[in-house]
Amino acid sequence: MSKDKGGRRSHAWFVGTDRDNFIHRSWMRNQGLPSHLFDGRPVIGICNTWSELTPCNAHFRRIADHVKRGVYECGGFPLEFPVMSLGETLMRPTTMLFRNLVSMDVEESIRANPLDGVVLLVGCDKTTPALLMGAASCNLPTIVVSGGPMLNGYFKGRKIGSGTSVWEFSEEVRSGCMSVTDFMDAETGMSRSVGHCMTMGTASTMASMVEALGMGLPGNAAIPAADSRRYVLAHEAGRRIVEMVEENLVISDILVRDAFENAVMVNGAIGGSTNAVVHLLALAGRIGVDLALDDWDRLGRDMPCIVNLMPSGEHLMEDFFYAGGLPAVMKEIGSRLHLEAITVNGKTQSENISSAECFNRDVILPIDKPLAQHGGIAVLRGNLAPQGAVLKPSAATPELMQHRGRAIVFEDIDDFKARVDSPDLDVEPEDILVLKNCGPKGYPGFPEVGNMPLPSKLLARGVRDMVRISDARMSGTAYGTVVLHTAPEAAAGGTLALVRNGDMIELDVANRRLHLDIDDTELASRRDAWTPPQTKFDRGYYQLYVDHVLQADQGVDFDFLRGGSGAPIPRESH
Repeated sequence: MSKDKGGRRSHAWFVGTDRDNFIHRSWMRNQGLPSHLFDGRPVIGICNTWSELTPCNAHFRRIADHVKRGVYECGGFPLEFPVMSLGETLMRPTTMLFRNLVSMDVEESIRANPLDGVVLLVGCDKTTPALLMGAASCNLPTIVVSGGPMLNGYFKGRKIGSGTSVWEFSEEVRSGCMSVTDFMDAETGMSRSVGHCMTMGTASTMASMVEALGMGLPGNAAIPAADSRRYVLAHEAGRRIVEMVEENLVISDILVRDAFENAVMVNGAIGGSTNAVVHLLALAGRIGVDLALDDWDRLGRDMPCIVNLMPSGEHLMEDFFYAGGLPAVMKEIGSRLHLEAITVNGKTQSENISSAECFNRDVILPIDKPLAQHGGIAVLRGNLAPQGAVLKPSAATPELMQHRGRAIVFEDIDDFKARVDSPDLDVEPEDILVLKNCGPKGYPGFPEVGNMPLPSKLLARGVRDMVRISDARMSGTAYGTVVLHTAPEAAAGGTLALVRNGDMIELDVANRRLHLDIDDTELASRRDAWTPPQTKFDRGYYQLYVDHVLQADQGVDFDFLRGGSGAPIPRESH
């Protein structure tokens, strides 16, 4: 794409006097568009994940209107288009099954249409990585606007957080410590405004990653969805994308290695979701940056968690915004970041955070007095996870971070649900719950079932955490000593598939070790006897997914989507 005005992609559709230009313009005119909008000005696509089936994104039509104002104000021509929306709260079997599908929707929608630049409207968990991945494959000028978190939830005078409090209250009900009536009452006070989860779950984490990567304007991560300043940010993004087209500031100029390293370090500082691992690995694969699973451990291992938000702490995103938001966090850890990294506003991260202040040290702590000394994601390896597994230290129980226990094995999620509350289940607090066949291929789709509910017989005894190991993910709002993303997964023949009841497993987070205490000869014998589980899906997208999805350590993208394709002007359609 040339910096010269005549080199804009949209000119191939709208500028000229031939038959094809006539066709493209004439049909657009049925929307009441005047002639001057086709005069060669930048055409800006607004990629919208609005849907009433995605409650987190249900206010996006209004956000899109504010983006359009900014685009028009700077002489651009905004055109809004929808893509499949991924609602974490309703979709089954898991939105992660469809992240790659949406990325393909975004990529092909951008490439096939007369767009010079794109604004991505994202909110609910998978909409952010899906849209970024699709846009990265096209490499046009791109800016991200997140929808913002909900206002704080409240129940009986205390703050409650979406997701985190659900897991807590559910266990309290199962243990007999909370009534069903109170459980239902808490539901009505949890989600009381537009926006996504207001805990530091995956949605808030990915909004923070957008800002840390430099793909969103300063303040993108934390402005509440109900705050008028969210619409101001959308308006400014509309203005800025027109300037980015004029400057030819494309997504690959921003998503460089330093940007990804900044994001990994920021994730540690905010106590961010383990889901960010697979999403950033996939995004890096699309843009051609060499980011590996071990980089998460290297860059985050010594990064303190300084943000006191659920699930690692006690506050919520509304408090985080009032305390100074992500710019204050990045300034606090600035000595460790690549502050000369360029961002979508054309400024460096250093310039963007230069005037940032912290207004509440109970929410954003000093780096020398952190909430947790190790806020990054721990990458574990050993014979049980030769390609790696992850654990979030800031959300785990310190006493369980070095543990040896007997495996209590569940072959799949149905087996787990059928037996976990059985009074006959042979389980003790020091045991380790092991869940198989919930990885990318095995479920299929890589669901958030890794934070397995504890057996009710142990909850009744006051147990509130156990070591849990699986090839699944967990919600960013969840907590506990949970080992996730074990690779290779069980369905792909990983060692996890060979674990049997009573086997001893060693977890040593400090030494990054996850070991099944079985000798190599016995493991080889079990492997010879193992047969892959039979998939129930033999057609359509499900079949495509199972055949081509990569493992967790590679971001769970499709093998044929790694590396971008750009956005050359396609052949004419007539």
